[in-house]
Amino acid sequence: MLPRSRWLMLAVISSALFLIVIDMTVLYTALPRLTRELNATASEKLWIVNAYPLVVAGLLPGLGTLGDRVGHRRMFLSGLVVFGIASTIAAFSPTPAVLIGARVLLAVGAAMMMPATLSLIRLTFTDERERALAIGIWAAVASGGAALGPVVGGVLLEFFWWGSVFLINVPVVLVAIAAAWTLIPHRPGESKRPWDLIASVQIMVGLVGVVYAIKEIAKREPSLQALLIALVIGLGGLALFVRRQARSAHPLIDFSLFANRRFSAGVMAALTASAALIGFELVFSQRLQLVQGYSPLEVGLLLLPIPLASFIAGPATGLVLPRLGAERLVSGGLLMSGLALVVYLLSEGISPVIWLAALAVMGFGVGASMTAASSAIMLSAPADRAGMAASVEEVSYELGGALGVAILGSLMSALYTTGLKIPAAIPADPTSFDSLDEALIHAARLPADQAAEVSALARSAFEGAFVGVTAAAAAMLIAVALVIIWRRRVPVAA
Repeated sequence: MLPRSRWLMLAVISSALFLIVIDMTVLYTALPRLTRELNATASEKLWIVNAYPLVVAGLLPGLGTLGDRVGHRRMFLSGLVVFGIASTIAAFSPTPAVLIGARVLLAVGAAMMMPATLSLIRLTFTDERERALAIGIWAAVASGGAALGPVVGGVLLEFFWWGSVFLINVPVVLVAIAAAWTLIPHRPGESKRPWDLIASVQIMVGLVGVVYAIKEIAKREPSLQALLIALVIGLGGLALFVRRQARSAHPLIDFSLFANRRFSAGVMAALTASAALIGFELVFSQRLQLVQGYSPLEVGLLLLPIPLASFIAGPATGLVLPRLGAERLVSGGLLMSGLALVVYLLSEGISPVIWLAALAVMGFGVGASMTAASSAIMLSAPADRAGMAASVEEVSYELGGALGVAILGSLMSALYTTGLKIPAAIPADPTSFDSLDEALIHAARLPADQAAEVSALARSAFEGAFVGVTAAAAAMLIAVALVIIWRRRVPVAA
């Protein structure tokens, strides 16, 4: 392939990747308006957000291996078609149930494309420095796109209805299909490699069950029966998956790869960085709208330092990665992000310049750690298992995002519920303890003096919960960074 064609192919892959990752977070600014217009319940609202990353994470191992078998070009093009159809359905969804179903279909298309994007880079760029830079650009799009989601959502909602956050995908998909058909070379897959659909279903069921159980714990009145059923199904699915992989001659995930220190450090970093970034952005964007009264567009602009810094960090990290090493950059990026969140908490009430700068440093650290993590994972696996390695890497990102929403979102709900104290003299609505937007809806039905008091109490409870969630995200980033630094003393696995 000509040098120019390689980079044009990377541009096509990056445009598709941008759509995939932006759909994880683009709903954050649209969620309050979408909830009102579709009359979505608190549970439906969570599944509208979570259905996409959960299904993607569950399907990635199976579809990554399928790409090794049938060819990554074919998987990429097929995924684009599915993604475009699902985007159209999501844009015009009349009910929350239809939107959740469309998000599941979006996830299928995304899971078909994601392993192919990184595998094609791994197989096309053979020069070490070029490959490091290409992976850096890929990681910049992955982390920056996820961070840019609320910004894009805010801009679109300023001028269009909530469905526009999905409909904008369609023209990009059409252009990408035409370009990919021309630019991406056909490489036959390993047709004799088997594809294990059962194992893919097992891991998807396991992930959905475990995360559902985490969500149930944080509810104001959790159902012990639902919690136990979800936990048993989730852990059972994961246990069956692990046992099946141990017995398989062609596993979807080769667990021996985790014995490699760089590979496992990359997975840890990808999980943590994605969880912290997406979980923090979810609660931060809601705080800016519901507590501080910013419009979706203003929220997007206030979040802009994170994706801009992340876009810069990816290529910059790719350039220095061959010299400094993946583990050093992984731990340094995570530590930088965690300390930036601490600075944000300490400076948020002092000067906007300081806390906006702290958000930019966080974005740069996330971008650097994701670039280094991607490189560590992909280059620790042999070329003929590029699809498998890419699926593990992207499961880490997607699962990290889902866990970030589930764990930090559930922590937010639990702290908010605990902190909200409404006087007995004011008519109570149990849903007010579920979320701030529910409390504000309830307050709007009360007399003016009671409405003002309920709104103030709910916003105060939300503020306290936000501080707790941000501190938890910072602690998580710093702790994992220190673990990776400590593990560097362990001899590198062969």
